[in-house]
Amino acid sequence: MSRMSNNQTVTTSFPIASILAIVFVVLKLTNVISWSWWWVLSPLWIPLGFIAILFVVVFVFLFIKAMVKMR
Repeated sequence: MSRMSNNQTVTTSFPIASILAIVFVVLKLTNVISWSWWWVLSPLWIPLGFIAILFVVVFVFLFIKAMVKMR
């Protein structure tokens, strides 16, 4: 009789921004910090802002490249 082992490992990882956001929310809700909610949630929206800026820069670069190529 053969025994089959069914070992499955599930790993999850949270980015540092998510951990920081959770810590800041807990500190805000327990009145340890008196920051505005904009700064409490900044670990979530600042990386998105950088990505948006990167897309804009790439779009402008590609647009300028296409305009120069048309000449």
